[in-house]
Amino acid sequence: MATIYREADANLNVLRGKTVGLIGYGSLGRPLANNLRDSGLRLLIGLPHDETRLHARADGFEPQDIESIIPRCHILMLLVPDVVLPELFVERISPHLQRGHLLVMASGYNIAFGFVEPPPFVDVGMIAPRTIGEAVRARYLDGSGYFSFIGIGQDATGSAMETLLALALAMGSLRAGAIEMSPQQEAQLDLFVQQAILPAFHHLMTTGATVLLELGFPPEAVMMDLIISGELTDYLSRASQRGLLQALRLSSLTGQYGIFSRLNRFKELKLETLMEATMDDIRSGDFSVEWSREYENGYPRLSSLLSAQEKRSLWALEQDTLERLK
Repeated sequence: MATIYREADANLNVLRGKTVGLIGYGSLGRPLANNLRDSGLRLLIGLPHDETRLHARADGFEPQDIESIIPRCHILMLLVPDVVLPELFVERISPHLQRGHLLVMASGYNIAFGFVEPPPFVDVGMIAPRTIGEAVRARYLDGSGYFSFIGIGQDATGSAMETLLALALAMGSLRAGAIEMSPQQEAQLDLFVQQAILPAFHHLMTTGATVLLELGFPPEAVMMDLIISGELTDYLSRASQRGLLQALRLSSLTGQYGIFSRLNRFKELKLETLMEATMDDIRSGDFSVEWSREYENGYPRLSSLLSAQEKRSLWALEQDTLERLK
């Protein structure tokens, strides 16, 4: 069983007298910076010369060059995109690291697949929120907190977890809970959801819409019932509070019978085999190499895939329905 950490497991005093440096001020860096400041931490923001400096200044921070903040910080949170971090780390971060630094990442990806190799004299940790950046800030402010995965990649000082837990407390994550997991496990799990669960969901929804439209159902009704009504979101919200089975039990008796009596039909889709193949692709490192090449070449395949999706008439029907329902 994995360890689940709560607020009682952390001591904010561990961070007293320490300075946290945030490198990156995007969709996650911005809310985390504001959460940490509100928790009383001393922060320095290190950024490239780009538009995010305007956002940081608007929030009352004074962003500086990355290289200038590293020697003055005890903890460095590396909050730039996964594909950007390896080059940035080699050129602008690693040369300035000192013994005892704690590097904190919001994803295990670069550690898991060897794209970032920290020197042996620093601590390496991961706090990976399981929600979007906007919710990280909103749930800090309303006191509910948000779930995260927390783990150690390297413990040079012997006190990495103590500091990491204090940081997770200041971020607002321990109000909900942080599950201990290695960076390797986090990266594999995250990629599996992206590559096995979400594609299956996307395919089911678009196939269902196509079948219903071909059978003559009004486009507005199809898009409403499948996506726009929010019924599926409500169902998933109930599942997050009560569990999947109990959420299903809240359906009508007709709905429950229809769901459970037809489950076996979908076992014929060989989903288990497809999902196992997906995980093999992830664990072998094949996907991470493929994605690195895609990034280095300027995203040619991703651009082609997005273009093909955008040409589907289904999305025009979806947008039309949204406009008509406003």
